[in-house]
Amino acid sequence: MPGLSQTLRLSAVICMTLALATAAYAGDLRMATTTSTENSGLLKVLLPKFEAATGIHVHVIAVGTGKAVKLGESGDVDVVLVHARQLEDAFVASGGGIDRRDVMYNDFILVGPEADPAHVRGQKNVIQGMETVAAAGEKAGTKFISRGDNSGTDVMEKAYWKTANIDPKGRPWYVSAGLGMGEVLNMAAQMNAYTLSDRATYGAYRAKTGLDIVLAGDPRMFNPYGIIAVNPKKYPSVNYADATRLIEWITSPEGQQVIAGFKVNGEQVFFPDYGKAVASGK
Repeated sequence: MPGLSQTLRLSAVICMTLALATAAYAGDLRMATTTSTENSGLLKVLLPKFEAATGIHVHVIAVGTGKAVKLGESGDVDVVLVHARQLEDAFVASGGGIDRRDVMYNDFILVGPEADPAHVRGQKNVIQGMETVAAAGEKAGTKFISRGDNSGTDVMEKAYWKTANIDPKGRPWYVSAGLGMGEVLNMAAQMNAYTLSDRATYGAYRAKTGLDIVLAGDPRMFNPYGIIAVNPKKYPSVNYADATRLIEWITSPEGQQVIAGFKVNGEQVFFPDYGKAVASGK
């Protein structure tokens, strides 16, 4: 049998190993988020400030909102930052997510070729704009590129088509790409087509695509973002402590100021404090 000193040394090694493992885990946070926060460049500004303030490294998985929520539902990430309120609420209602908070907002925009072959420019009603694009597709073959990836943008686009009583699936003019926003904007430019985009990603890709905003400003194009921790009661292995620290920081005055100060080509593309914006009727 091992002596007392050997047993103590072994116990010390085990404790030290567990402590190191815990420390390493506590310093690494897995966040699933939408491609718009990544493509726009926001995370490259936001997360280094959080990491400097806390010492917590954030590993980012940038996918569509639907996929980001699925990663949360399976316990494969610790926190999600997304923009599809219906999916977010379902995630929380299922018990998979907790502590949801409003983070920021911007808007969706309909973009297309500078020449605007469908003649959408000047319209203010997004449903009318979608109808106009569909009519141009049927008559002249003008293309519309859809994300087709169950992202927040894709969910909103499908809602617009439903309101317009149009089923674009299978139509020759409708292309379901199954890609992120940046790639879809590139496709739209290459195919002289229209697409629905969040304003932030469009701003980052505007120069390289040459696409124009042809319709914006409809209140139905409002685009809020929320952050949600994965429920540790359902998934005990998640890093809930650091997820909470990120949620607290990103909704704090410091985090909100970083969001407000982030610009793309001199233009503010995310606006902080979504909750107050709603309360004030903006």
